[in-house]
Amino acid sequence: MSPASPSTRVLPLAGIRVVEFTHMVMGPTCGMVLGDLGAEVIKVEPLGGDSTRKLLGSGAGFYPLFNRNKKSLAIDLQSAKGREVVLKLVGTADIVSENFKSSTMQKLGLDYAALSKLDPRLIYVSHKGFLPGPYDHRTALDEVVQMMGGLAYMTGRPGDPLRAGSSVNDIMGGMFGAIGAMAALMQRQQTGLGQEVESALYENNVFLVAQHMMQFAITGKAADPMPQKISPWGIYDVFSVKDQGQIFLAVVSDTQWAIFCKAFGFGDLQSDARLSSNNHRVLARSWLIPLLRERLAGRDASALAAVFEQHGLPFAPITDPQHLFDDPHLNATGGLAPMTLPDGRETRVPLLPLKLDGERLGLRLDPPRLDEHGSALLYSLGYSKDEVAAMRRDGVLLPEASGSPDATQSEGASSGGPA
Repeated sequence: MSPASPSTRVLPLAGIRVVEFTHMVMGPTCGMVLGDLGAEVIKVEPLGGDSTRKLLGSGAGFYPLFNRNKKSLAIDLQSAKGREVVLKLVGTADIVSENFKSSTMQKLGLDYAALSKLDPRLIYVSHKGFLPGPYDHRTALDEVVQMMGGLAYMTGRPGDPLRAGSSVNDIMGGMFGAIGAMAALMQRQQTGLGQEVESALYENNVFLVAQHMMQFAITGKAADPMPQKISPWGIYDVFSVKDQGQIFLAVVSDTQWAIFCKAFGFGDLQSDARLSSNNHRVLARSWLIPLLRERLAGRDASALAAVFEQHGLPFAPITDPQHLFDDPHLNATGGLAPMTLPDGRETRVPLLPLKLDGERLGLRLDPPRLDEHGSALLYSLGYSKDEVAAMRRDGVLLPEASGSPDATQSEGASSGGPA
């Protein structure tokens, strides 16, 4: 299953070249966003490949998701010849993106200070654990910053901090890196100069919990963890129903309350003065929610969903991620694109959650095989077939049997760490 034929429209970042030195999630997410928006993204990988290619368990989906619409070049950056090739490649780039430790990039001569001297127009995106400051020497992971940044406290029950069920900081940190890169491209049109963009896991996490910080600033009361919080809505809960089913139901306005009561024949509740407004219902939750749980327990989840949908009330089935492949809305609206994995298996992948001019941003390139575009890339830089073959013999590039003679892009690694 190959990527669908690209639209004839010109994508927003067409003509922009990105060279990325990234691994795991944060850095690759930045490149994925830029690639989906039309940039040519070259992933520079070590000869052994990005370690994300080989992850098991919850990391098994990292590589194919975050490395679509990219090309791969595998090269030995510890060798003088390898660095020469990469510097020549960077010389053709608009954006360099990395998430290695700063010391690693400095030792390779690939830090912003060194590269900006060679090309003042270069935009350099660094993805780190922390922005420069007292914590920047620490090694950060998504879970680390969730714990220290208040998100795990807000997600778990009191005394039981719990990380969010996705790599939220890595993904959003990469998105903010991409936003910064696009802002820098706009500014470069005015100034003619590039700049360094810095994005960090910890600061991203603080942004995620900022609403709770501001809640305290306004009310003087600390925010309760989500399972313990006082809901601002009268009905806003998961209900256990017939045959061990579950469904999320919400009634968040007085109009919706009237519709809800009429739809289910709860006239006694609608006429109860203690439930006459949303705020009244919030104050009555201690007895209202148990009462509703009792009244709804014998109903089927799908039947409840049908009533809520018919009357325009908010509801949601409780869905496992793997079942989203069969979601009728995603399939009807083109939200899942066909993809061929590096090992040849076919699957589908969620696209960016937006449309431009009525179209989804689709797949132009499957996640690349290791060094899939290496040779073609080097030819485009002016290296001859004999020179490329010599670099393969000398171990600067993968041997011909491992690499692909028509290769064209590159990837790298970062300090963002595992998700």
